Amino acid sequence: VQLQASGGGLVQAGGSLSLSCAASGRTFSSYAMGWFRQAPGKEREFVGAISWNGGDKDYTDSVKGRFTISRDNGKNTVYLQMNSLKPEDTAVYYCAATSYSRAYWRRGGYIDYWGQGTLVTVSS
Repeated sequence: VQLQASGGGLVQAGGSLSLSCAASGRTFSSYAMGWFRQAPGKEREFVGAISWNGGDKDYTDSVKGRFTISRDNGKNTVYLQMNSLKPEDTAVYYCAATSYSRAYWRRGGYIDYWGQGTLVTVSS
């Protein structure tokens, strides 16, 4: 599976941005999909994830109520809608595919495939 993230950019605090991650291959629906981010000088961290059929989602506390993950298996695409953005959301955002169960979604070491990253910059 190859992942191509897009949609990053510059936005003012309080604004919104939508990221997309297009996957190649016919096995997209076999994977849970996630988003991670890495801010300058910090380690990569989990943002959120969605199960193969969209029926289960998980978010890190700092984005709950502001970010929404969705997926369209017919288009092999996962989305991250980001609202009420804050300067601390500034980071490179990576999409990821994992074949592991929900217990492992937050662990970067259990990711099967990574996308290339897209930069989100939130100005104050």
